[in-house]
Amino acid sequence: MKRQIIDLVGDKIQDLDVFVDDVFVSVEEGKKILNIVLDSSITIDLDLITEASRRINKLIDKNQILDDDIYEVDIYSKEKGDD
Repeated sequence: MKRQIIDLVGDKIQDLDVFVDDVFVSVEEGKKILNIVLDSSITIDLDLITEASRRINKLIDKNQILDDDIYEVDIYSKEKGDD
């Protein structure tokens, strides 16, 4: 799913100067969550993460790429200093 999401959204958020750094599924309180981690050479502020999230969610919904057992999508920025 990681490659599929990167291919799907990569060029749609490129103009925001952000890119998908990682995609993984986690389980919290019995719910599967699709985590999409964004990174950039610039500081990702709240407005930027909001716009990127809006675009990514729209593409995920339009292309129906989520498994039926994934209940939530969490999009956030990579912590600076993380490798």
